[in-house]
Amino acid sequence: MSTATTVLVVDDEPQIQRFLKPSLEAAGYKPVMAATGAEALRLIATRAPDVVVLDLGLPDMDGKEIISGVREWSQVPIIVLSARDREGEKIAALDLGADDYVSKPFGIGELMARIRTLLRHRSREEGETTVFESGGLVIDTLAHTVTRNGEGLRLTPKEYDVLQLLVRNAGRVLTHRQILQAVWGPANVEDTQYLRVFVGRLRQKIEADPGAPQLIVTEPGVGYRFKAMQDDGR
Repeated sequence: MSTATTVLVVDDEPQIQRFLKPSLEAAGYKPVMAATGAEALRLIATRAPDVVVLDLGLPDMDGKEIISGVREWSQVPIIVLSARDREGEKIAALDLGADDYVSKPFGIGELMARIRTLLRHRSREEGETTVFESGGLVIDTLAHTVTRNGEGLRLTPKEYDVLQLLVRNAGRVLTHRQILQAVWGPANVEDTQYLRVFVGRLRQKIEADPGAPQLIVTEPGVGYRFKAMQDDGR
């Protein structure tokens, strides 16, 4: 891991900063700390961090305002780290452009895994990867083909669109609304029950055990995450 990889931690709790700074340094990252929203916006603009770990409850503004503002000019990966556990808060932050959400109290191992996943995803985007592999599943977005253990799978156009959307955002939580809008359009963003049934059918085709999915993981009440096999360190 290059020490040039900068992680901006935005949190006004001194104990969180004291806890995260040495942990990030031990993992090979360069931590930068901010305690207010204004300071965070300045550092994102001037330091161009590789990842932002953002608390929603800041003394001068709501973290969602930062997400909304930053997304007008930057696609820096943002992980929300917050004690707010209401589903509505998670969904709002993700819909505004956050890439992931970790609830306090949290395990440092989980947070580090989420950071690694977002950095890998960013590297794939910059390299314009067209072939994705995970758990025997191979998706070639250029050839529009999907195989599992070497055997071709027949997906409907919508099934392929949903799978490609999830795969291109591997490791990120996509809300029901984000998926429905991207694949079916804004008139269908409330059809969450239909999406659940649809994802169930897609799992029947791509998962080794659809009853215990390992690829398309449900984030209860929020949406779905495509979990590449290496996301847990394997």
